[in-house]
Amino acid sequence: MPMVVSDPRQPDCPVVLANKAFLDLTGYAAHEVIGRNCRFLQGAATSATAISIIREGIREEREIEVEILNYRKDGSTFWNQLNLSPVHDDNGQLLYFFGSQIDVTELRKVQGLEASEHRLLKEVDHRARNVLAIVSGIVRLSRADDAAHYATAIQKRVLVLAQAHSLLAERGWQEVTLEEVIRPQIAHLGAHRMTSAGPDVMISALSVQPISLVIHELIENANAHGALTAPSGSVEVRWSPGKGYGGFELQWREVGGPPPAPDARNGFGTAMIAGMIEKQLRGKVDRAWVDGGLTISIAVPGTFEL
Repeated sequence: MPMVVSDPRQPDCPVVLANKAFLDLTGYAAHEVIGRNCRFLQGAATSATAISIIREGIREEREIEVEILNYRKDGSTFWNQLNLSPVHDDNGQLLYFFGSQIDVTELRKVQGLEASEHRLLKEVDHRARNVLAIVSGIVRLSRADDAAHYATAIQKRVLVLAQAHSLLAERGWQEVTLEEVIRPQIAHLGAHRMTSAGPDVMISALSVQPISLVIHELIENANAHGALTAPSGSVEVRWSPGKGYGGFELQWREVGGPPPAPDARNGFGTAMIAGMIEKQLRGKVDRAWVDGGLTISIAVPGTFEL
């Protein structure tokens, strides 16, 4: 075990003994250590708090243990688990300070890796729960008259979910713009049928998949029951930053379509949108049906907890 003995009765408490293990650990020769205060092991990144703990232990003549970043002669660093103990004579007079060192650099690396792994596992678990919650909503809220139509509806929604997942993977699971979520889904419809506009609004990674499904559902409903079923029907979607709370607001407006069906307010598309926005993202959805048109206002907060 590396160890040194210093003499507090001499000016600046110099080292008077250093064993070979200490010299091997620090890279210094004996003549470079003896007669110097141990602070020569400190450097630019050494914690001021750790230094203060050592100084207080010396001043109060008590035993201390602290992990401190020290520097070798060649400038490389190591984490030193320092144990410092006062040595008194029979009359209680302070004679020496005895210091032992343990190089805990590798241990700290392992601990750091374990902490990183733990954070990663928590993040993976969080994402998995988020995706499973969305898939559960897809399965539960999707309806069709026969098995083939039901399977197709599920498949389309899971495909949208996968595309959103790919976008998040490309961006390192960071924020993306709302436009990046919307435009790929409406590009095939043509500008004469659907227009979109809005500033660069960033949305959180946890919002991307639910919002992708909401846009998909709005398009599917417009194609099956709304404005896009009529030759002259069209859709306009606009978005803006949220007012006062972050997030965003989105306006979906259909014109030129047929009158709303009697059960339009209770359709599974409506339930899917409500499930994603209100339950998943803690947002709000307002709908207004009029002859030949539908307006949906969506507000999603900037932060939320699943």
